[in-house]
Amino acid sequence: MNKKGIEILVGGFVLLGMVGLVFLALKAANLGSVGGGDTYTLKANFDNVGGLKVRAPVRTAGVTVGRVTDIDLDGKTYLGVVTMEVARSYQFPKDSAAKILTAGLLGDQYIGLEPGGDDANLSPGDTVPQTQSAVVLENLIGQFLSSKAEEPAAAGAPAAASGAVK
Repeated sequence: MNKKGIEILVGGFVLLGMVGLVFLALKAANLGSVGGGDTYTLKANFDNVGGLKVRAPVRTAGVTVGRVTDIDLDGKTYLGVVTMEVARSYQFPKDSAAKILTAGLLGDQYIGLEPGGDDANLSPGDTVPQTQSAVVLENLIGQFLSSKAEEPAAAGAPAAASGAVK
């Protein structure tokens, strides 16, 4: 093989490697599914959206059925308004619930849709009636520490000996 043929082969290999890196970057950023398909819009109001991000998945029973498209603040109620696009092939009852869940202990947050039992389905543009806000780890730790600080000293032991400071 001559020198020009080897250079073309190496160039093709480098180009293939670059395409692979772009593919991995899109997958890691949750941008792999660029095609929107046939979807409809649902909204949900939350007291606290935590670390939820645009393009976060919307899942039911562990299956991704949509994506978060917008997160905004309602100026009147001061609630976080999450707009999501759900595939039209998945219809949810009117009494469904939306929760902000975390993948693993410190993983990314996503919307979990739990279907209700109503016969009528949510229409495009409807607001999910029941919501549960994100659990913020810092708040849980703060509540735990404050409850431990309020516990009385061990029975029979003086406060100074137990190390409790009031």
